[in-house]
Amino acid sequence: MAANPVIPGFYPDPSICKAGEDYYLACSSFEYFPGIPIFRSPDLRHWEQVGNALDRPSQLVLPESVPSSGGIWAPTLRYHDGRFFLVTSNFWAGGSLLVTADKPEGPWSDPVTINWQLHYDPDLAWDDSGSCYFTVAGIEQARVDTDTGALLEEPRTLWSGAYSTPEAPHLYQIDGTWYLVIAEGGTERGHCISIARGPGPEGPFTPCPANPILTHRSTADPVQNTGHGDLIQAPDGSWWMVFLGVRPQGGAPRYHSLGRETFLAPVTWEDGWPVVGEIVDGPAWTEPVRDDFDSPQLHPRWISPRSRPPLDLKESRLVLHGADEDAMDSRLPCFVGRRQQHPYVRVRTQADGAGGLVVRMDERHHYEVEIRDGIVRAQARIGGLRQVIGQLARPAGPAVLRMEILPVDVAKAANRVTLDPDRIRLGFERDGQFTVLAELDGRYLSTEVTGGFTGRVIGVYAGAGTASFDWFDYEALAG
Repeated sequence: MAANPVIPGFYPDPSICKAGEDYYLACSSFEYFPGIPIFRSPDLRHWEQVGNALDRPSQLVLPESVPSSGGIWAPTLRYHDGRFFLVTSNFWAGGSLLVTADKPEGPWSDPVTINWQLHYDPDLAWDDSGSCYFTVAGIEQARVDTDTGALLEEPRTLWSGAYSTPEAPHLYQIDGTWYLVIAEGGTERGHCISIARGPGPEGPFTPCPANPILTHRSTADPVQNTGHGDLIQAPDGSWWMVFLGVRPQGGAPRYHSLGRETFLAPVTWEDGWPVVGEIVDGPAWTEPVRDDFDSPQLHPRWISPRSRPPLDLKESRLVLHGADEDAMDSRLPCFVGRRQQHPYVRVRTQADGAGGLVVRMDERHHYEVEIRDGIVRAQARIGGLRQVIGQLARPAGPAVLRMEILPVDVAKAANRVTLDPDRIRLGFERDGQFTVLAELDGRYLSTEVTGGFTGRVIGVYAGAGTASFDWFDYEALAG
């Protein structure tokens, strides 16, 4: 059994396909650029990001007006006729788009716009005649011309499901029968996966009597909000499902901060219906990830809200050129970051100039430690409140800024019922010692507080001026 989540951190809405010897997987990216991370695996267990499908401004436009958790929702990735197809929705910024590629690492084509407004969670499936069926949340469907994006018929409703919010459809032909997998119940604690089957891609569809085939609602399982799944068959004939879930922590109502992550479970078949097996919680230990910025381009893990800010990579340094003193409050901050992928981490960077190290949920919820006006200071933005928590004169020369996200000492907690999920320390290193400027409650950077569909992103930013960073070190810590 694989360690789970197989792709930890804010990588939700997984869609999977197989080509040659490898599996490929795509996830939602919401307001972040570049969009749609693409992963490769030889065995469904060990995944490596090989690129982003939407990595050019000509492919992805995310205006400042796109709200946090808007943007790129729920891709479907398929391999058909020797070519990769990826369809997704740019929500709040103009309908669905379709891109193709010969290789999953790219380059991907400029997008074709699907001529069907006000929908999301698109799926593509081909029948034996070559017709392509475009199915969206609702659950509605029409045949589509993948070259032009034109619908070839009036949309029809396929199946309304059994619970609220039927979405995330995926359509498969398996041994002559067509199966329609959907998510239901919203993407919170009531999330689930249901399935129906029929004689053709248009149905009629008969629901599985055991629906939902996957849900963790009303259980004590450490993985919750399970849903939005995609099926895949391995060469040995075994079946698997990738799906999203969260790992809540702390006291009631429990908080998840890493976002919705990608999990894996085995699938067996009984009476022509899939049965999803148990997943195992506990991601594999990972080595520290260090970026020395000695390549001409950033690694594909680095993302920015809505567009890439002005930056240079030179002399093994990342140089950011900011124009806003309160950069992280902006919808277009001069910021690049990577997803927090583990509950507890230590992050360090050597910085100089007007900038800092930040953990972000959105422009209204973030904690940072920054260099400004000869001082190092820690500050917090929580909704409409903004406050400097602690500050000291900065050490001479470049400063090593440091953040630690740590477990709470339950024995010392004043109230275990309302226990915060983690604690976040912000400060800097001086003479090898960590000087802590602030220690903050992690719940204010959780989805239960901030709302939305994303997770924490940790990175570096520039304020009003230039900031340079010699390296960035991310290390997972034991709980």
